[in-house]
Amino acid sequence: MTSTVHDGPITAVELSIGGMTCASCAARIEKKLNRMDGVEATVNYATEKAHVSYGGDVQVADLIATVVKTGYTAEEPAPPAPPAPAAGEEQERAEAPDPALSALRQRLLVSAALALPVVLLAMVPALQFDNWQWLSLTLAAPVVVWGGFPFHKAAWTNARHGAATMDTLVSVGTLAAFAWSLWALFFGHAGMPGMRHGFALFTVQGGSISRADGSSAIYLEVAAGVVTFILLGRYLEARSKRKAGAALKALLELGAKDVVVLRAGKEVRIPVAELAVGDRFAVRPGEKIATDGTVVEGSSAVDASMLTGESVPVEVSVGDSVTGATVNTSGRLLVEATRVGADTQLARMAKLVEDAQNGKAEVQRLADRISGIFVPVVLVLALGTWIGWLLVTDDATAAFTAAVAVLIIACPCALGLATPTALMVGTGRGAQLGILIKGPEVLESTRRVDTVVLDKTGTVTTGRMTLAGVVTAEGVDELELLRLAGSLEHASEHPIARAVAAAAADRAGSLPVPEGFENLAGLGVQGVVDGHAVLVGREQLLADWSITLPDGLARAKAAAEAEGGTAVLVAWDGEARGVLTVADAVKETSAEAVARLRELGLTPVLLTGDNRAVAETVAREVGIDEVIAEVLPQDKVDVVRRLQAEGRTVAMVGDGVNDAAALAQADLGLAMGTGTDAAIEAGDLTLVRGDLRVAADAIRLSRRTLATIKGNLFWAFGYNVAALPLAAAGLLNPMIAGAAMAFSSVFVVTNSLRLRSFR
Repeated sequence: MTSTVHDGPITAVELSIGGMTCASCAARIEKKLNRMDGVEATVNYATEKAHVSYGGDVQVADLIATVVKTGYTAEEPAPPAPPAPAAGEEQERAEAPDPALSALRQRLLVSAALALPVVLLAMVPALQFDNWQWLSLTLAAPVVVWGGFPFHKAAWTNARHGAATMDTLVSVGTLAAFAWSLWALFFGHAGMPGMRHGFALFTVQGGSISRADGSSAIYLEVAAGVVTFILLGRYLEARSKRKAGAALKALLELGAKDVVVLRAGKEVRIPVAELAVGDRFAVRPGEKIATDGTVVEGSSAVDASMLTGESVPVEVSVGDSVTGATVNTSGRLLVEATRVGADTQLARMAKLVEDAQNGKAEVQRLADRISGIFVPVVLVLALGTWIGWLLVTDDATAAFTAAVAVLIIACPCALGLATPTALMVGTGRGAQLGILIKGPEVLESTRRVDTVVLDKTGTVTTGRMTLAGVVTAEGVDELELLRLAGSLEHASEHPIARAVAAAAADRAGSLPVPEGFENLAGLGVQGVVDGHAVLVGREQLLADWSITLPDGLARAKAAAEAEGGTAVLVAWDGEARGVLTVADAVKETSAEAVARLRELGLTPVLLTGDNRAVAETVAREVGIDEVIAEVLPQDKVDVVRRLQAEGRTVAMVGDGVNDAAALAQADLGLAMGTGTDAAIEAGDLTLVRGDLRVAADAIRLSRRTLATIKGNLFWAFGYNVAALPLAAAGLLNPMIAGAAMAFSSVFVVTNSLRLRSFR
């Protein structure tokens, strides 16, 4: 049943759910919430959270009440505590054990210590002394009652709400085995001194039952062993789930805890939570930068490896942007806060990762639907097995053993864990490498993609103009040319002028201050430098002063423009002295990135608004054959649509506002994290580092995560499909069934954890 969504504002909330023990619990809560008017909910068993969108008259309290009525607990997650712990206290807290995990461990250890002798006595006839069965009862009773209490409690709660979950199967199976044993001990022949019986992996051997007759057969080792094995499975699963979510926890804990701000000319240390946009704060060498901001004083190298995966520190100086949680490695910086709290890049990264982990892929929705109906089906199958064996063999012992094995082996836990655990580990590992996956549906897209459209400026190239070449007239010194041209250009704000000035300052050292500087719009600049009347700009500017280019400089200008560069002419004292070529430089890693994308089976396409000459020069340099140039920003979407109409599945990599619509239209949008917010919002994957090689890593990680999910589901489905007929046919001892069921969940989680080693 689908809820009705009202017109009007839709509010989203995330609830922490308690008491879930398997995927069918999550499916039940999801179904109940979605039955509410105006509510859409997804419940994730692995993260123990419900993501709920609601409108109309529904309140959060109504949502919580619905979850509680279903037999579980719900609460809104508490806001993060602002005060920072003391130095030693933080380490202590990080290492503090989880109380729920510790309680589960204690229950497991006590149950295992008591169950082991019971299992040994049943399995090894040589150990069976007179009245051994009564010792087995004494040891098994606490395991079944106290050790299995969480299962019995959950089964009872679900029964009161007219539902059945995995706990129902475990509780009914173990209590039935224990009750049968009590009946046989007190009212049958099993309590007689000198009673012996053997143990077999298979309950039926050569057409006969391995335990003689019902009144002398006890199943205490089944009851105690199954409880212990399932507790072990739960414990290993809980530990693994904790590891799976560790990357997100680590991401959330990266930020600085306090910060030194300037207030009335004095340095004051305050908690980061009190920082406001516009505040100026000091960052000393070795300290974390408290929040996103702009450097207003000082220069340093910043280590951003924990956010981007990039190991080389980045040089920053006045005017450069810095990101919160990165580490200042050398000089003192004064930074003005531009984003705080939930607006920072770190917080947005954590939110993206968490949203992805809470989402559900299409394959998981199918698994959830199966889990939701699986338990009632198994209960009917167990009853049918019991009746069938009674009718065929007229043997209550055989019937009971097979029915209990069906109950215990059928748990759909592995189904419920298959997708969420792989998603948690995959998205968490991505965050550590600077790859943010927006949601599980993105994984399906990466498998189908065959074409990758690359925006040129800022994606394949640096997006900044740089000096690419210098040609001088005969007898002119190159450094002198740069010094005079750079002095004039230093006074201009034009991107081309800044590229010339930066290169001149780098190569020629300090630049003299020009006199009579004048900026001539669309032509260039002029002024007097060291007594020389200098002109820097277009050929038209020189023509206005009746200066003509000699043949060598004219050829250099034509060659520069043929390769897509911008030619800047320099003249002084009435003569043309040189040609400077300025271009948007290709990133050093772009050619390698294109090669990696090809290795993944993708066809790269270069898309740009620049002229074709520039585009083809860049494409040749990085190894791209297909070029689409001179495209207006609003037409980029049409290019993506045209490629899709040709039957291609398109990934788009971009970083600008003008790429946002195309990123959204593409089957898979990869936004460069160094780009604009609009592009990042439109993308399916965000590449925190401005390195195109990460695009190939992102697609590889997404495909690996999807493959892990499918492998998990294959195992989970295959296990149940294969095991149920064996159990129903009486070919599995219930205790072995319990062990196999417990370890199927552990296998799925452990398989997912292999993603942590992705490089």
